[in-house]
Amino acid sequence: MNFIPLHRHLQDCSAPDPARILAAARAVADRAGERADALDRAGGFPAEDVAHAYEAGLLAAPLPVSLGGAGLDAPERAPVLADVLARVGRGSLALGRLYEGHVNALLLILRYADPAVAERLAGDVRAGHLFGVWNTQPQTGGLSLEDVPGVEDLQGPEGSEGLEAPQGAGAGWRLRGVKSFASGAGSVTRPLVTARRPDGRQQMLVANLVAGTRADLSGWQAHGMRASTSGILDFTGLPADPGGFVGGPDAYFAEPHFSGGAWRFAAVQLGGIEAVFDALRTHLRATGRGGDPHQAARLGEAAIAVETARLFVARAAVLASDPAAEPERVIAYVNLTRLAVERAGLDVLERAQRSVGLAGFLSPHPLERLARDLATYLRQPGPDRALTAAAAHILAEARPADLLWRDPPGMLAPEARSAGV
Repeated sequence: MNFIPLHRHLQDCSAPDPARILAAARAVADRAGERADALDRAGGFPAEDVAHAYEAGLLAAPLPVSLGGAGLDAPERAPVLADVLARVGRGSLALGRLYEGHVNALLLILRYADPAVAERLAGDVRAGHLFGVWNTQPQTGGLSLEDVPGVEDLQGPEGSEGLEAPQGAGAGWRLRGVKSFASGAGSVTRPLVTARRPDGRQQMLVANLVAGTRADLSGWQAHGMRASTSGILDFTGLPADPGGFVGGPDAYFAEPHFSGGAWRFAAVQLGGIEAVFDALRTHLRATGRGGDPHQAARLGEAAIAVETARLFVARAAVLASDPAAEPERVIAYVNLTRLAVERAGLDVLERAQRSVGLAGFLSPHPLERLARDLATYLRQPGPDRALTAAAAHILAEARPADLLWRDPPGMLAPEARSAGV
């Protein structure tokens, strides 16, 4: 490596500076990009890339410094986290998807878990376990908690609203059912999942898995993002330790964090858009066709789309991480960000494929895999609902257009003013 790993740097000072964190992300992304084509052909999990991210300190980076991380959980470091996510996504969208899930899981744990639980799970992060968030499940069935005979009530940590600890030797709770579209299935060893409680509400918990077990990847015959290995994971019979419960019932869906956190996957998508844009620019330079006015116009339009996506992601990261921001405003803006990034991605894809032509659909041209991965990852749930919900907020909002998403300068928090937002 040509940089000092973050965990070694933490021995010398309170927190790594942003440049050091981004250098680590760049090194991980560059190496992942070199392996991405081979993994796509084989449909293999990017185990070496995850190991590299661990060695570089990126797996622990979202943790606070007090727990051995780089403090990327702090609101003022949201712009740095956005750049890290985009950089990893630029190298490999599959790795970016996995890393964003890892980050999401850690932020949920830090927000909702009992401090003792968070500290224990932080130890698992430092030991190299890959986390993820698996909420999707089949329309029928899904994942549920069931009691073992001898248990009177279900209880988790403090704040779990009436859950009671298992009593008696051997008593406890276990999981039954599956999660679908579980990215990293068979390789993520500490997934944060939602499981249906006996009262019908959803309980977040972190399960302990052994790599290479319980995963069914036979149905993952994907157009793109093949290396994300998003399959089915069967939890049936696995113990559910209340010491691994995260927050109270339905905490996972609490707003504005449930919808507002979507800016993070948009940041990864931004990295994929930038990779497609760079492939287009490299192609035009290599072929000497960049001087053609039609090619130049498409490149210019693609550049506008890339920068639009970047500006939306940067603003969404700051707004969604501001504890004083109005929840409805956060949700509406992040919903717009999702759609703006999707539109930017589709625009860049169209212009790149039109400019490169048939060669861009043939391996080994770099655009072929990059385009498949980006087109697949841009497919996120409920885009129409996100857009109309944001429009409803805008319609009801009394602020004029120039203040829809920004307060007058005197009302901005000091960190927002310093960021130039």
